[in-house]
Amino acid sequence: MKKIGLFYSFNSVKTKQQAQKIIAGIGEGNVEVVNVEEATQEQFLTYSNFILAVPTWFDGELPNYWDEFLPSVEDDSLKGKTFALYGGGDQKGYPENFVDGIGTMADFLEARGGKVIGHTSTDGYEFEGSKAQRGDKFVGLALDIENQAALSDERISNWVEGLKKDFK
Repeated sequence: MKKIGLFYSFNSVKTKQQAQKIIAGIGEGNVEVVNVEEATQEQFLTYSNFILAVPTWFDGELPNYWDEFLPSVEDDSLKGKTFALYGGGDQKGYPENFVDGIGTMADFLEARGGKVIGHTSTDGYEFEGSKAQRGDKFVGLALDIENQAALSDERISNWVEGLKKDFK
């Protein structure tokens, strides 16, 4: 398996905790962590395999650090690159746009030729709508620490096992 670039904000406590569990599941030697708030276009484009942490802010928005970073790669081809996405949302507080950030990111990556893997079932969630939903799947791992924290470890573990098979 090629080295995986795991991009997340080092300033997000919950996202960091999730990242640590993902790294432990994949194997520390297979993952390089990058603070997305300091990432450069050149650094981003060196990887073929990615895990991107994309929490959803407010009413379905990407975090500002992703909004600031994405323009640096919007003209680049991502063909041949594989992406797995995870992020937190609040299905009770924001049921109409639960984990929209994951869906917004998937759309951005796929429009540039990137392949998105790691789709997960929507079973067990209660929400009204999500940009991350395609049929009965999310385009990544949806985590709800606010309402379903007890399910997160198992969801992460199952997701990571699937990623090990999908990443080449």
